[in-house]
Amino acid sequence: MMSGNYHHIDNQKVSGSVPAVTDPGHIPVQFAESNLQTFPPSGAQGKISGASRPPRDADDSFSKPVNGIEEPQQPGGWLRAFSVASYKPYFDVDTVDVIERIKDSLFPFNGSFNEKTTNNPDLYGPFWICTTLIFVAASIGTFVTYVAHKVEKKEWNYDINVVTWSAGLFYGYVTLVPLALYVILKYFSAPSGLVQLFCLYGYSLFIFIPTLIFRWIVAGVAGFMSASFVALNLRAHIMSAGERWFLIVAGIFLLQLALSVVLKMYLFTVTF
Repeated sequence: MMSGNYHHIDNQKVSGSVPAVTDPGHIPVQFAESNLQTFPPSGAQGKISGASRPPRDADDSFSKPVNGIEEPQQPGGWLRAFSVASYKPYFDVDTVDVIERIKDSLFPFNGSFNEKTTNNPDLYGPFWICTTLIFVAASIGTFVTYVAHKVEKKEWNYDINVVTWSAGLFYGYVTLVPLALYVILKYFSAPSGLVQLFCLYGYSLFIFIPTLIFRWIVAGVAGFMSASFVALNLRAHIMSAGERWFLIVAGIFLLQLALSVVLKMYLFTVTF
């Protein structure tokens, strides 16, 4: 049946036509939970699987040091003594620590220096104290002899041996004496840390810096204070060595006092 330009198909079976689909009703659609607001996702979703990882060379390039320089591995055993990194903990101090330890060396009768530095002895302070002493001793000794020769109107020549002698005296004393004392204390079953002894003897020399400046006035006082500082700080420790502890302490005291006598005789005496 045709009406105008439109054709009307009766509701009848037509060969080859598609049957009408019945309405299945409302079907709920469920979506899996996602972690879109969390990056990266906490679950397994979104992770790169082992089969799709970046190439090994690209992955390793992020873990290598800059410019391809790898950190040197620390040697083990006795070879550590020749490694600079082994001495880093003994220079890990700040200005406050050094000043506090210098103050303790100026007040020797407290006898608490060893207890304060047991867990953190340093070599920074002793090194610079010895270096300053070498510079001050050589400078003042040279200046005194120069002035004395000019006053007497005599020819003056610079003596380089003052520098080498001062370096050998201070560096040698602060190294060899603690090393010998370390062996002695170990023999008497009263061992002490070697670095601890280096630290103690190094700071004990600080008092000689103003001594070199004011020379004749405080030479004897400085020697007595320096010797008292070392002896009193080691007394409590050495007492465990037995009845002969007093001889060890007295020897330490006299040896430290002898250092001031040598300074007085050699550096504080003008020779022509």
